[in-house]
Amino acid sequence: MQVRNPPDAPQPARCRATTTCPYCGVGCGVAVELEQDQDSVRIVSLSGDVAHPANHGRLCVKGSALAETLSADGRLTMPQVRDEAGVLREVSWETALDLIAARFADLSRTHGGESIAAYLSGQLLTEDYYVANKLFKGFIGTPHLDTNSRLCMASAVVAHKRAFGADAVPCSYEDLERAELVVLVGSNLAWNHPVLFQRLKQARIDNPLLRIVVIDPRVTDSCEIADLYLGLRPGSDARLFNGLLAYMADRGRLDRLYLKAHTLGFDAALKAARREDCSLAAIARDCDVDVERLETFYYWFATQLHVVTLFSQGVNQSTSGTDKGNAIINCHLAGGKLGLPGAGPFSITGQPNAMGGREVGGLANQLAAHMDYETPGARELVGEFWNAPNIPQGPGHKAVELFAAIERGEIQALWIMATNPAVSLPDSTRVRAALAACPLVIVSECMADSDTLAYADVVLPASSWSEKDGTVTNSERCISRQRGLLAPPGEARHDWWQLAEVGKRMGYQAAFGYSGPHAIFREHARLSGFRNVAPRHKAHKAGSKPLAASSIRRLFNIAPLAELDREGYDALRPIQWPVRRGEKGELIGTLRLFEDATFNTPNGRARLVPVTPQLPHQALSDATPLRLNTGRIRDQWHTMTRTARSARLMNHRAEPFVELHPQDAAARGLQDGALAQLAGRDEQGSVRGDYRARVRISHGQRQGEVFIPMHWNDHFASHGRAGALLAGLVDPFSGQPESKHGAVDVMPLPCEWQATLLIAPGVWGGHEDLAGAMTELEGCYWARIPQTTLVRCQLAGEGQPDWALWCERHLSVQAGLWAQDVAQGGISAAGFREGRLIWWLRVTAGAARSDRQPNIAWLGECFASDQLSALERRSLLAGRLSGQADVGTMVCACHQVGELTIRQAIQSGDRCVEALGARLACGTRCGSCLPELKRLVEEERSDERTDSLEMA
Repeated sequence: MQVRNPPDAPQPARCRATTTCPYCGVGCGVAVELEQDQDSVRIVSLSGDVAHPANHGRLCVKGSALAETLSADGRLTMPQVRDEAGVLREVSWETALDLIAARFADLSRTHGGESIAAYLSGQLLTEDYYVANKLFKGFIGTPHLDTNSRLCMASAVVAHKRAFGADAVPCSYEDLERAELVVLVGSNLAWNHPVLFQRLKQARIDNPLLRIVVIDPRVTDSCEIADLYLGLRPGSDARLFNGLLAYMADRGRLDRLYLKAHTLGFDAALKAARREDCSLAAIARDCDVDVERLETFYYWFATQLHVVTLFSQGVNQSTSGTDKGNAIINCHLAGGKLGLPGAGPFSITGQPNAMGGREVGGLANQLAAHMDYETPGARELVGEFWNAPNIPQGPGHKAVELFAAIERGEIQALWIMATNPAVSLPDSTRVRAALAACPLVIVSECMADSDTLAYADVVLPASSWSEKDGTVTNSERCISRQRGLLAPPGEARHDWWQLAEVGKRMGYQAAFGYSGPHAIFREHARLSGFRNVAPRHKAHKAGSKPLAASSIRRLFNIAPLAELDREGYDALRPIQWPVRRGEKGELIGTLRLFEDATFNTPNGRARLVPVTPQLPHQALSDATPLRLNTGRIRDQWHTMTRTARSARLMNHRAEPFVELHPQDAAARGLQDGALAQLAGRDEQGSVRGDYRARVRISHGQRQGEVFIPMHWNDHFASHGRAGALLAGLVDPFSGQPESKHGAVDVMPLPCEWQATLLIAPGVWGGHEDLAGAMTELEGCYWARIPQTTLVRCQLAGEGQPDWALWCERHLSVQAGLWAQDVAQGGISAAGFREGRLIWWLRVTAGAARSDRQPNIAWLGECFASDQLSALERRSLLAGRLSGQADVGTMVCACHQVGELTIRQAIQSGDRCVEALGARLACGTRCGSCLPELKRLVEEERSDERTDSLEMA
């Protein structure tokens, strides 16, 4: 019911603002329409910002659902401190901050600053990151500050520095549209960076001569636009690109002039590549690809100048990820395919501000403003600028080693901000043990369903997207404003403020007396230009004056932005670094790096790096014969603490799953939709991890390999942590974990029954109630799936429960409807309170998932209704109204269109994606589901052809 304001009441004012999406590294601009009255500000609509250069108005399904994640329910709103009984109690900010400052000061006196550490996140804004680095590295004096960007981008960082002398991504998104060849390596762009995928798809339409190659062990939705697919063996990327380097040399496809004038190390790199047989047949055998496809890829790459190689986690997340990155860069340098429109190696980041964090020193081996401990004079320069007394002597522990140091007792206090390491790190069971043993764990978090909160001694409620105010830098070096539009709930505060307040309480008032994020940004910009000399140009390569001893040349320079006042900062439009002033004083960004072939090395030359291919360190065995690959899915983000708040984002892949090749599934007696259990083994042969999930049989999965998503945590599934299966093995140069190359076995999960339980919000407080109730059922699996008007739970277990007694004890009210199929062992039931549906239950016997799937959307309407009709009440036990069809797995999250509905439309004559959109609206909003729609159309056509052949 809508209540109209009286005629004389003031009408809410509306205004428009722009901000930046907080999800992947594309960094899309978001346009928000706000409504403000005397009491509050609300977001009334949200769309893509047509003026933002990253997305030109496009948004993916996650970005378009941002407004659905902003509810105050489930937010942390007050500081908490764990008491002597182990219970978190709400306290004032003064109490919490005083406690942290006192404990830090005491630890610094008794154990030294290095006993304190911080673990940050690419979800933080640059201003948050900057203050954290200044406090910990400059004043507390600990180098042990690292970030979850270590898990996704660290190998690319080291590869860039080894080749270019700086962590500098040379390309822009525009280069994807100006290329003649785009190579996707270890990147499911369609799911992980959907807006870039849509840009690339449109570029292929606009330029029919553009070719696209996808290199990935899995056939993913990104293959929709591929002209060539190479399904290589996991871990063989370096062998593939070493072979390409040799191919270019053997076929006379090197840019000898470019190599001679602008690079060093080519001979050593080529010699390393040729240590192994470089014949096409040998490389095809080692990479397990078709030799003709391999030769086609090599020929296309070697003969085209405007080539972009877009690489992501499939390359980086390896114990040899740095070398793989350099193997790719070597090929671009050898062909002069760099610094040109539509050319270059392009590392695409996973998080919205992974690059911004690196700009301010967010990794343990870095200092601020793109300096590091190894650069002569960097410590002194940063210390002088900050007037900081305690700059560490050398790098600190990288992420995996940081938690090992906590386990050893070397780290006595850890401050975690905006990340969930109890889920996301490899060997997560060991990480949890380390957190439990740490004397002081501080967690700054905005959501209450983070697993890491269970180990916190101090909880600090943080602001979230739409409340935070600052900047982020995306994968193409573009700095954008993420604007604070709404007030944080309760006592939640910004991360930079929390850090600054602790700094002031430790006696550093002058260093941390910031008036707001604009003041932090201006200081950050000044530091980027402090004693920074511009990269030398060709004229300086010989005979130029040596640099002053106190100066350090670095590409990252945004010094002109330090001149912005508060209004200028608030109005800042997206701009790519380095930033300079034009002749008329205008701010000018840099679209593309190294156009003059001058690099940030001492002699201005790029370096080719010798690469020796290595196999994954997590070896297969008789006990663990399957190669495990982990990654993201289309509609979820990280550990789901934010995306799970949007009901439509929970429906595309509602439960943890494992994808297997049909032959692997058949060999293990697994059917599509059944429940399976995965486990690995540690060095001593003991079982590592216990992952339970739905089976998805896929011909796009290579035989002998499995894929699982990285997102589920203990709040949404009983056994859904992918990190529990992975060993903590890392790249020796970058410290990045080998998350793409686990070793596991898969087996059926023993269960005698499965159930779908729907409950009204508030019947259970959360996952703890569900987990406790499942214990009584001998439950072996559960998944919790929040929806708009209900919470859906998928359950499985053993034994023969007394369901009537269990429902009465755990579901608030007795069953008002009950039907039992004695022969089949099934149950359908529902409970009511004052006429409203409170819970709905269906139990089926056996381990296989029932073909009779309820219509969740219709049942959701029943939960929302104050009073059900007689027909609706009679239909409850069936789980759908008479005549309603099962819609199947959700494909289009925007319009909630299921797979079975789409297949029926195809069978009835809608034989293309456009026709499906006209009939069902699927694919007409964000476009994230378009690759899946196209695949369904092709599958139905293939089935028709098969049927026709069989009839003939």
